Amino acid sequence: MASAASGGRIGGGSFQAPSAPRSQNYGGYGGNNFRGYGSGYRGGGIGFPFLLPIFGFGGGGIFGFLILMSIVGVIVNSLKNSSNFSNSGNNSISSQPTKQPNVSLIQFQIGLLASAKEIQVKLRELASSSETSTSSGLQRVLQDTTLSLLRRPELWVYSNIETGSVPFASAESTFNRISITERSKLKAELTSNYSGQISTSANNELNPGDSDSTNEYIAITILVATKKDLRLNNSASNEHITEALRLLGSISSIDLIALEVIWQPDGEGETLREEELIIQYPNLKHL
Repeated sequence: MASAASGGRIGGGSFQAPSAPRSQNYGGYGGNNFRGYGSGYRGGGIGFPFLLPIFGFGGGGIFGFLILMSIVGVIVNSLKNSSNFSNSGNNSISSQPTKQPNVSLIQFQIGLLASAKEIQVKLRELASSSETSTSSGLQRVLQDTTLSLLRRPELWVYSNIETGSVPFASAESTFNRISITERSKLKAELTSNYSGQISTSANNELNPGDSDSTNEYIAITILVATKKDLRLNNSASNEHITEALRLLGSISSIDLIALEVIWQPDGEGETLREEELIIQYPNLKHL
């Protein structure tokens, strides 16, 4: 198994669902009709229009699996909730659920030549100065990160772009699971700025050595949750990476729900060799 290197993390966000209006329904008024989930039932037969949209996902590995599981979980919970509504009495006060929009989840990963030290420095600077407890602050982090990458295309060696659209109800848990998967690849988080909480620590390795810019790499993961419907091309080409970075950087603070930028290595002199990069990020494609 490949040895992990220390890394860094910047991010934050808030998954806040819109409030649901309440409606009163009494059996003695207008017949014994119960209105719920955009449909009614009259002596049985509940419609499920909220299950009809097709939730798409793209990509392989753990990302695609988590997207699929989130959709299955929401459908199962919806069926259970609908069964509970159908068994409730007619003389009741109930919440009328609102139709919530889907959330697009994007995972952009890139492997850079280890000579891209200024990008590491830029990420550390962003971590020390960014306001990650606000949407505008997170949008600045996303824009500055994508700009740093766009300015150095000669350093791009590997890439992987995965996208998925999930129900709002499962978006936060799915985002967190993908985040944990990526953070678990780090030996430690030397630099961290998440939701306004900043922490830094030193690399305690003795004589870690200098990196070899020809056979060692920097891995960066950008994980985004957005209200905007984005489907990015996963083809391994500089043109598609450029397009993806421009689209990510253009997401507005209003549409940005959550963001994480994770990179490794982060420790002074730490290295990530090619075989380690490929083992830890098996979906990366060579450009």
